[in-house]
Amino acid sequence: MAYFIEPDLCTACGACLDECPVDAISEGDYYVIDPDLCTDCAACAEVCPVEAIHPAE
Repeated sequence: MAYFIEPDLCTACGACLDECPVDAISEGDYYVIDPDLCTDCAACAEVCPVEAIHPAE
């Protein structure tokens, strides 16, 4: 199960970028996680200051 970033909550602060061990997160107005690359490690979710990152259902 991959993680996803809620665009309405993401502030594009960059905290998650350095935490992703497989570089699955892309920058932009808000960040996006590539579900094909995500290994479900939750490192990004643990550092998100606005809790915008959640497991996909």
